[in-house]
Amino acid sequence: MNSYGSFPGARPRRLRTTPAMRRMVAETRLHPADLILPAFVREGITEPVPIQAMPGVVQHTRDTLRKAAAEALEAGVSGLMLFGVPEDEKKDGAGTAGTDPDGILQVAIRDVKAEVGDELIIMSDLCLDEYTDHGHCGVLDADGRVDNDATLERYAEMAQVQADAGVHVVGPSGMMDGQVGVVRDALDTIGKEDVSILAYTAKYSSAFYGPFREAVGSSLRGDRKTYQQDPANLRESMRELALDLEEGADMVMVKPAGPYLDVLAKVAESVDVPVAAYQISGEYAMVEAAAEKGWIDRDRAIFETLTGIRRAGAKMILTYWATEVAQKLSAARG
Repeated sequence: MNSYGSFPGARPRRLRTTPAMRRMVAETRLHPADLILPAFVREGITEPVPIQAMPGVVQHTRDTLRKAAAEALEAGVSGLMLFGVPEDEKKDGAGTAGTDPDGILQVAIRDVKAEVGDELIIMSDLCLDEYTDHGHCGVLDADGRVDNDATLERYAEMAQVQADAGVHVVGPSGMMDGQVGVVRDALDTIGKEDVSILAYTAKYSSAFYGPFREAVGSSLRGDRKTYQQDPANLRESMRELALDLEEGADMVMVKPAGPYLDVLAKVAESVDVPVAAYQISGEYAMVEAAAEKGWIDRDRAIFETLTGIRRAGAKMILTYWATEVAQKLSAARG
């Protein structure tokens, strides 16, 4: 008993006393519908290929991709973001496999659409890096630099073949100036006004993409610092945001998620369209690697990182744990 009577009168700890109390007053909640599963489908394989830097993640065959889509749907996940991995001999300087109606990504879109129809939102990566022999997100000029405007013409073609394959949402991710407007015009020109655009508005040139390069079989030479954003900049992201919205973006995204929660919060406060964040391969790999060594509690770390992203303002989270987390959330709700 102290000499100050009932001091302290305010005891916030009262609201933390039991799991039931903490659950009741939680300000941020994860729901399966918040989650989107990124998935890789590789051409020319008959069994899934494990991605060494991302334990538990694979390059899918067409058949296993369909099963993964059905599993995600059953778990309550909202969407699937598809990345195609073509055979190496099909890569070229213009990334023509990316605009081939029978290219691996377009085939995968049709496969998933046949499996789940409109019950799961099918999203597609709209970028050339998986399909070019130099690994950049666009075509190169005579000096070896990415040619912004020539690349936009390729993006327009990609948008149209992906829409024809049945995609619900395209995700132009190459960070070319004007990409959202060009893609919107390309879709509208062929009567695909209902196909949405998830703009990769703030996509930073990050060290955390490393495992993704393995996942898509990247042929990258050099780096992407001339078109992806500088990690030091925030105001630049807000300028990109204004441009994407003006050009017709239906949704906007921050990528990576964890190292850029301040950017995510600023974007979320500034717009009235849905905001997504991509918890990328390096973020996933760090948790899995530390958990494998017994240094952290894997499940707690996964849920903590996702809750932080949701708390910062993301309505949708792209995460490689999407199906697993959705299943656990559903089980917890009974």
